[in-house]
Amino acid sequence: MKVKDVMNPDVVVCSPEDTIGDVARLLKQNNISGLPVVEEGKVVGIVSEGDLLKLLEIPDRGGLWLPSPFEVFEVPIRELINWEETKRMLDDVGSKPVEEIMNKKVHTVSPEDSIEKASALITKHKINRLPVMEGSLMVGIVTRGDIIRGLGKL
Repeated sequence: MKVKDVMNPDVVVCSPEDTIGDVARLLKQNNISGLPVVEEGKVVGIVSEGDLLKLLEIPDRGGLWLPSPFEVFEVPIRELINWEETKRMLDDVGSKPVEEIMNKKVHTVSPEDSIEKASALITKHKINRLPVMEGSLMVGIVTRGDIIRGLGKL
């Protein structure tokens, strides 16, 4: 079975200048977990839910901390400041361009490649999708789910 037999030819894409908020909405509206980033007709990156989730990682502030009697009044203020920092960070994230978080190393396949080759690339590089390219033109996308559905038809 070939990639062209299981790929999706209707690819949802974004541009590097699109905001992270816009891309998050695209993912939700289209019920997808990632998409190619295209500039002037060329695939320049891939952005996924995982890339978005990494933005929500809160830095660890250290291990166990027990306040002294004098610090008991300081703790609520410190926690409020930490919460305000977190809210400000999340507000800023949505307006950043997707090019700041996209994966620039893009693995691709041809429509004539076997689904075994696509599966091997997906497994080796721990990715979920591959743009399908004919020369420099993207003609589709193939995901892990597409490959599994294809195998189910055998």
